[in-house]
Amino acid sequence: MAHKIILVPLDGGPSGEAVLAVAHGIAGRNNAHLEIFHAQPDSKEAVPLLGEGMSGAMIEEMMELADWDAENRTQLAYRHYQEFREAHGLAEAADGPSDGISVNWSTETGREDELVARHGRLADLIVIGRPDRNVERPSLMTLHAAIFETGKPVLVVPPDPRTTAPTNVAIAWNGSAEASRAVAGAMPALQKAARVTITTVETEKTAGRISASELVRYLSWHGVSSEQQTVSPAGHSVGRALLLQAGKDGVDLLVMGAYTHSRVIQIILGGVTRHVLSEAELPVLMSH
Repeated sequence: MAHKIILVPLDGGPSGEAVLAVAHGIAGRNNAHLEIFHAQPDSKEAVPLLGEGMSGAMIEEMMELADWDAENRTQLAYRHYQEFREAHGLAEAADGPSDGISVNWSTETGREDELVARHGRLADLIVIGRPDRNVERPSLMTLHAAIFETGKPVLVVPPDPRTTAPTNVAIAWNGSAEASRAVAGAMPALQKAARVTITTVETEKTAGRISASELVRYLSWHGVSSEQQTVSPAGHSVGRALLLQAGKDGVDLLVMGAYTHSRVIQIILGGVTRHVLSEAELPVLMSH
């Protein structure tokens, strides 16, 4: 299915411009609609439950600060949206299809992760900034909600992507159901790519899974010509081996399954998804 409706959660953070640029590059290939969405926090939820010793005046002051921060973020997000729309001369269209790329802004008060999960279910693709460990937003909770609770592919954009219109695509293939869903979700991009490489990292778990050659055949039925390669970790983790190989190959989009093992185990002990999310300097399309 083509990427005709692209949801772009915008939070007013520093990743906004990169996210919008990449989303626009993808929309241009599909004459898609960009649904720019901003979740405005509710100050009642932003202030944690407090125990004894906190006066009513102090609680009120904290809520006022939370309201100020929320309003400031909303204004920043809307400014990013307006500057983006005007720079590309995009028509606003909220009610139905239009010719070429269209765009719409909407905002809603509530928890960002819950709202993104809700709105993402009626999108073909979700484009979101990569969580930065040094920046509060976009939150990892929101990204997890997009990946786990929408059933849709999620494109994670780094702060400084190499290109806004990826054409050299790598598929991180391990034969899992999650990787298969990622391939299906990336099909519009794969069909327009100049080069598609299926990369398998050789581990003791590789044997017995659906092979890369079978994926090559599957893709050919969809008009996608691809090549395959097997990479040795050479002492690195699987995630690092994938990113190193992507760098050598000049890849500008990585397609992979997300959390093919337990999310809790990967978050606590590490894993391929966690490493790629924290270290990738290229857009990564994920699906669970």
